[in-house]
Amino acid sequence: MSACAKPYSAASDENKEPILAVIQPLFSQARRLLEIGSGTGQHAIYFSAAMPHLIWQASELPDQLPGLHAWLDEATRPNLPSPLALDVLGTWPGDSFDAVFSANTAHIMTVEAVAAMVRGVGAVLAPGGYFALYGPFNESGRYTSDSNRRFDAWLKSQDPRMGLRDLGDLQALADRHGLDFVRSEPMPVNNLTLIWCRRGCRVAD
Repeated sequence: MSACAKPYSAASDENKEPILAVIQPLFSQARRLLEIGSGTGQHAIYFSAAMPHLIWQASELPDQLPGLHAWLDEATRPNLPSPLALDVLGTWPGDSFDAVFSANTAHIMTVEAVAAMVRGVGAVLAPGGYFALYGPFNESGRYTSDSNRRFDAWLKSQDPRMGLRDLGDLQALADRHGLDFVRSEPMPVNNLTLIWCRRGCRVAD
């Protein structure tokens, strides 16, 4: 694939710095991370450069891999291996990871896929590991902003199975799969980074 054919995500460029400020200290002791739904790979390239101690394992749906490869193959970073084909509703890697990260995925997944993602994270996350999930979310069944309300309506107009997920529902899902809620970090433009840790882990400051 030629450079001009690479997909591009403006949002990934806009939110990479505030996300890094949250996840860099969180993943300082991790050595191997799984990113779920890597999209174009722009986050993977930026974050792997900022955290060279961390093997950043990108993944995507099989039909999205060509665009992801276009970015990652060009980057040729030693801590950025070839991306995995991963459908959260299908077979997950048999490996264990010290950390898991995902951005802007829960609201474009079906409810069943979100549940499968959380279940899968609970299965692959090593003891002491952290899971960080970035995106727009509802809280206590309510929208946190008018822009999130409009965004949710637009998502549902594209596919009624998509939509903003509620923090309480995600906490309940995570609890069933051995993940303890740590905190919610406010992010720009009415987004959040939600952080869980493997049950019994030492909570980072």
